[in-house]
Amino acid sequence: MKLYCLSGHPTLPCNVLKFKSTTIMLDCGLDMTSALHFLPLPLVHSPRLSKLPGWISKDGNTMLEKELKDCAGRVFVDSLPEFCLPETELLDLSTVDVILISNYHCMMALPYITEHTGFTGTVYATEPTMQIGRLLMEELVNFMERVPKPQSATYWKNREMLRHLPAPLKDAVEVLTWKRCYTMPEVNLALSKVQLVGYSQKIELFGAVQITPLSSGYCLGSSNWIIQSHYEKVAYVSGSSLLTTHPQPMEQTSLKNSDVLILTGLTQIPTANPDGMLGEFCSNLAVTIRSGGNVLVPCYPSGVIYDLLECLYQYIDSAGLSSVPFYFISPVANSSLEFSQIFAEWLCHNKQSKVYLPEPPFPHAELIQTNKLKHYPSIHGEFSNDFKQPCVVFTGHPSLRYGDVVHFLELWGKSSLNTIIFTEPDFSYLDALAPYQPLAMKCVYCPIDTRLNFIQVSKLLKEVQLAESLVPSEIKPGISMATVSAILQTKDNKHILQSLPKPVQQPTGKKRKRINDDTPEFKPPKPLLCGSITIEQFVQSLEKHGITDVKVEDTPEGHIVHLQSEDTLVQIEEDSTHIICDNNEPLRTKLRDLVLKFLQKL
Repeated sequence: MKLYCLSGHPTLPCNVLKFKSTTIMLDCGLDMTSALHFLPLPLVHSPRLSKLPGWISKDGNTMLEKELKDCAGRVFVDSLPEFCLPETELLDLSTVDVILISNYHCMMALPYITEHTGFTGTVYATEPTMQIGRLLMEELVNFMERVPKPQSATYWKNREMLRHLPAPLKDAVEVLTWKRCYTMPEVNLALSKVQLVGYSQKIELFGAVQITPLSSGYCLGSSNWIIQSHYEKVAYVSGSSLLTTHPQPMEQTSLKNSDVLILTGLTQIPTANPDGMLGEFCSNLAVTIRSGGNVLVPCYPSGVIYDLLECLYQYIDSAGLSSVPFYFISPVANSSLEFSQIFAEWLCHNKQSKVYLPEPPFPHAELIQTNKLKHYPSIHGEFSNDFKQPCVVFTGHPSLRYGDVVHFLELWGKSSLNTIIFTEPDFSYLDALAPYQPLAMKCVYCPIDTRLNFIQVSKLLKEVQLAESLVPSEIKPGISMATVSAILQTKDNKHILQSLPKPVQQPTGKKRKRINDDTPEFKPPKPLLCGSITIEQFVQSLEKHGITDVKVEDTPEGHIVHLQSEDTLVQIEEDSTHIICDNNEPLRTKLRDLVLKFLQKL
């Protein structure tokens, strides 16, 4: 088995697994954070952006003046945004047999893979994943194509030019591989290769392995995958959630007894509790509306927006916001709201049961019926006639580089009465806002991410019993570690960890069998030590044991404790401790034991 990682983004994975004569791509996420290096695409002419000065290097070089613009103290590329693709040079992607998709966020690079690498295989995904993935791609293409840019900036990517650019542009990764957005014909061709699957459906691949999707609990149709041969079982866990939200709950039982578990897509904001963030979202929204301001929520057209609308449905009457209009603006807004209501079998039991009452599973249906929530394809047309303030606007894109959100930032950014609330965790909100500075509008960061955190993963791993011989020790609250003792065998450029052999039992008789000189002797490994020594507590410990003539000297690396009457030094640094003591073994042993009391054995 071989595993290749083709993505550098922790929550937008793309991996290739070679297993039992099959080559399987696991997800193909698209890293859109590269768009933060580009200027926003305004829907209507922006005098501010059009008058930005071109960037001139310190040595007076004007060669990049047309491609790069100086905006609010940072340099941005003046071109259509480009995206960071999965690595395509590491292995021949035309050899990939199948692509397994975990959720609709992890399939945004699909057209680049299926249409430009020689891929001829099948893509497997659930129906909600494919349909909502199509909506996200359609929205992205629409955002790009409705604001055409005549020039394509390419000269700045030259390696020689790149190193002269200021940060953060010069630190951008793999800029030579960045590509412009695909087209709708490419999206349609990519999606024509998708074969729909249902949870727990078993699919045979060439008689070699069997693949099975399981509910991951993260979003509508999101899946983890079991890849199983006759004797081995590999589990791929990506973008999973144990929280009770609108999707079907995570299926954990089938992950048990896996030989290998490939784990990715953990939350990058483990301290942000989703329930707490929803509460903050509602309270900040209410404060702004009551003071006569507008609220802007940059969002994707599916996913968290359903939870935000449900939360507001329960909150608006009690907060006295029932007369405030809510606008959802996206080229795919209508389709998204309809899909969420018709994919009943992919919802949690509570929402499924409403379908048979009959009652819409999501409350935003009632918000639409009572005219509290209105949706539009763009700011043009009907929206401009219906627009009333103060209001709440949900629109894309969370990067703030394209989509209708650009227009509202230009419109509302100069007033401190208005608030922008960030709920999507994928983009740094400070980087997203950089080209709009100075901004009077208030900014609130309430990232809502229901994906697994480290503590939940630790618990999950214990429940599915993956590594019987590893016993983790908690070294800090919430952080556990396990040591591995093994023989490292290196041959033909392959590195393999092998179990230690059992100690050879010596015969008890007088005649001992001679052991081959080539057989190495393996002793039980010594425990590893970890922790830190607080110098004040160490000195107190010395005093308790009768050592009082102590002088402490600070060094750049740590401290030196001088036992003056004993002419002994204890050198304490962050990752090592040395006891320098001549001809006094009892004292050295005593000091060693005092040091060990502060450390934990693993």
